[in-house]
Amino acid sequence: MTFADFLLAAVIAVIFVAIVIKIHGNRDFDKKRKFHPVSGTVVHQLFNFHRLLEYMIDLTIQWKTYRLLSFIRSEVYTANPANIQHILATNFANYGKGWYHHSVLSDFLGDSIFTLDGEKWRHQRKAASYQFSTKMLRDFSCSVFKSNAVKLAGKVSEAAISNNIIEMQDLFMNSTLDSVCKVILGVELDTMCGTYKEGTEFSNAFEEVSAAIMYRYFNFLWRIMRFLNIGSEAVLRNSLRVVDQFVYNLIRSKIEQIQKLPDNSPVMKGDVLSRFIELKETDPKYLRDISLSFILAGKDTTAITLSWFLYELCKHPDDVQEKIAQEIRGATNVAAGSTIDELADSVTEENQEKMQYLHAALNETLRLHPAVSVEGKFCFSDDTWPDGFSVRKGDLISFQPYVMGRMKFLWGDDAEKFRPER
Repeated sequence: MTFADFLLAAVIAVIFVAIVIKIHGNRDFDKKRKFHPVSGTVVHQLFNFHRLLEYMIDLTIQWKTYRLLSFIRSEVYTANPANIQHILATNFANYGKGWYHHSVLSDFLGDSIFTLDGEKWRHQRKAASYQFSTKMLRDFSCSVFKSNAVKLAGKVSEAAISNNIIEMQDLFMNSTLDSVCKVILGVELDTMCGTYKEGTEFSNAFEEVSAAIMYRYFNFLWRIMRFLNIGSEAVLRNSLRVVDQFVYNLIRSKIEQIQKLPDNSPVMKGDVLSRFIELKETDPKYLRDISLSFILAGKDTTAITLSWFLYELCKHPDDVQEKIAQEIRGATNVAAGSTIDELADSVTEENQEKMQYLHAALNETLRLHPAVSVEGKFCFSDDTWPDGFSVRKGDLISFQPYVMGRMKFLWGDDAEKFRPER
């Protein structure tokens, strides 16, 4: 046995003993309560990490809700809609991000909607909801996304004419980042063409920060690595410096521009950052945190969904793809052979409402390929769920959109089939 094998065995043994002690220590306290069935430990999950989502499906087929034990807490995973409604609505205040999520994400996202709970979270959500509900921002956002969609379609058309292979997910990522940064920051990154050097550097650094920060959830040594400035934490620190420099320079420039305007002069900008500054939000740290959280929320979710949507269309060319094409032609009244610009100009809010099959196909994509596969919250106080089982204060609560989209008890025997008609 090598030293590495011995060390791994020792760690597993310590975790196992700690779990046993925890179970026995809670036994008397929990006599009058019942808990969800135990499907294993975090060690089992670790051994199945290479097929984590499939492993969750296997467990959920046996139990709609189950527990994994660790030496710190129980981890409760549920695909029961009644339980999820309880977590997200009925007893919403009892579940949140907690200190752990904040400690993992705060270097990147600071004090933002992704890391906060309670009153601070409500304040940011209210401010964001107000901004994104205004007609001015909706119109500005639509024009930006439409413009970049035309640019994206042009790239695809060029590749098709020259018979070149392209990576569609990369194009979707670039197009979405360009659009989101224009809407949030008011800046043209143009990562699709690479004409703006600082924009490309920001884009690359943002990707590296996003990956490194998520790796913390699977690396229990990340605090030590951050202290020593090694490995993924060194990459995170260097890339975060690039991101912060870009965003803070932009914030300072916008604040100076807006403060130079005459009193009561409206800010003729549609981007979110300018609108927050106009409302006298001039704390650079606050503006930086909320801007980065909006970019993260809009970028990957949109690009990933579009990638899976295209994947499903390619798998169903004769039924789904053709139906969508016919529906769009009928709703927009574009003539055969119209240009990309003519098609884009013909799309309005009114005729989008007629594209019901397209909407159904997008929903079906989100069902089978959700942008967020698993979402976790912490339980703030002991609670009993609608299924009659209890959870403890400090438990990590996870609901599983990816798993739920494949459960036959929710969607029928053809749950894993892509069928927009459902």
